[in-house]
Amino acid sequence: MRPLNSHVDLVLQAQAGDREAFIQLMREIEVQLYRTAWAIVKQEEDCADALQETMLNAFKSLQALKEPSYFKTWIFRILINVCNQILKKRARTLPFADLPNVVSPSSEYEKIDLWDAVDRLEDKQRLVIVLHYFEDMPLSQVGEVLDLSLEAVKTRLHRARIKLKDSIRTPDDKELIHGESISGR
Repeated sequence: MRPLNSHVDLVLQAQAGDREAFIQLMREIEVQLYRTAWAIVKQEEDCADALQETMLNAFKSLQALKEPSYFKTWIFRILINVCNQILKKRARTLPFADLPNVVSPSSEYEKIDLWDAVDRLEDKQRLVIVLHYFEDMPLSQVGEVLDLSLEAVKTRLHRARIKLKDSIRTPDDKELIHGESISGR
């Protein structure tokens, strides 16, 4: 067996029926897939289900992938579709007691974590941020994964950055921006 040099080689071997090549492909991108699934579904069990279903769907339809160099884009599209299906099912079956609490700004605002700020973004913006910054996808590939034009990706990214910037500012920063004095404290 010759050494595997790239994702394209692995994809071609997997398409030819080599299960080990497919397993290796999955191992190489499993963490990226998990982080993206977590950004969408935000529950451990659902992430595991999403990954399992994505890998199964990818394995079953690997022959349909016409361009092996687009494997990563292709599988992220599958993952996003699976996660959206999970969210739809969850929306129909979520008990009231399990609804998440909305966190309001508090005195602990300065300790905000970037992931918390990203989690508070609406789904469309959060997904663009995760794919571009956390998964290092170029904007063109993010557009392919989400089936959006490059301009739409740039717009979502711009709006998400503004929201993140606003949510990460401390209360003192916000008072200064709004022209209120903070010297009376």
